[in-house]
Amino acid sequence: MDAMPSPTEVSELSYEQARDELVQVVGELEQGSATLEQSLALWERGEALAARCEEWLIGAKARLEAARAGSSRATSDDSGDR
Repeated sequence: MDAMPSPTEVSELSYEQARDELVQVVGELEQGSATLEQSLALWERGEALAARCEEWLIGAKARLEAARAGSSRATSDDSGDR
């Protein structure tokens, strides 16, 4: 099993890095060749990676909603009283 960065470093990962590592973790767990202790560590790492991905997605959704709100405000300001 490859050495993985410590869970404290998850907060430093981009969405793509976290997603790719999560795919790797799931693959290793599905193989079933890890010891119980390794499997638990992988599971914990996977949970942290999934949470990091969710943080990125929530942030992206908030940015989209803000952009949409700004766009609809600009549109309504343009069609306002003249």
